[in-house]
Amino acid sequence: MDQQTWTAVDGYFEGLLVREDEALVGAVADSTAAGLPGHQVAPNQGKLLNLLARIHGARRILEIGTLGGYSTIWLARALPAGGELVTLEVDEARAGVAAANIARAGLGEVVDVRRGPALELLPGLLGSAPFDLVFIDADKPSNPAYLEWAVRLTRPGSIIIGDNVVRDGAVVDADSADPRVQGVRRFTELIAEHPRLTATALQTVGSKGYDGLVLALVTD
Repeated sequence: MDQQTWTAVDGYFEGLLVREDEALVGAVADSTAAGLPGHQVAPNQGKLLNLLARIHGARRILEIGTLGGYSTIWLARALPAGGELVTLEVDEARAGVAAANIARAGLGEVVDVRRGPALELLPGLLGSAPFDLVFIDADKPSNPAYLEWAVRLTRPGSIIIGDNVVRDGAVVDADSADPRVQGVRRFTELIAEHPRLTATALQTVGSKGYDGLVLALVTD
């Protein structure tokens, strides 16, 4: 099997089960037009995030890494009336594109786009914690620090999701010189060691290539 097959299979299931609307399609198109990298989740992965949030009954969601707001829209649409999503983006231009995409989706009153380095913004969320779901999809070398804050900002029963953890299989290379790989490895090791977390990881293939995610439950 190869990338072309993976992409075709994604297209088959997305055509039947996902069906992006104009706001989602526009979010990707405007992000591309603005020169943002195409790192947003695939449509079927966005739908997975949406379903996880809905199944969990999440009322407050934290997203670390906004990019163009594509995953933000998927997650925010899972919220019940009165729900809130806070998303953190270090890049001013990306945050601007995301805010416009989120507003066009009719979610401007639901989503709070905060601009600046996440590790500087996260302490300011302590007063409004806990969050029911945290989605971590930002710079991978900082994943261990993001995990520490995610645990502090959640409660027993909350879900923490880390994206892009397989990295074309490079995650198994303990000697990798790539700081992104080492960030993911340490992130996963910390989850495994943490007394308040139980977790698993899934490998994925599709239009975004070969990657995967970690899903952790806060138990105590």
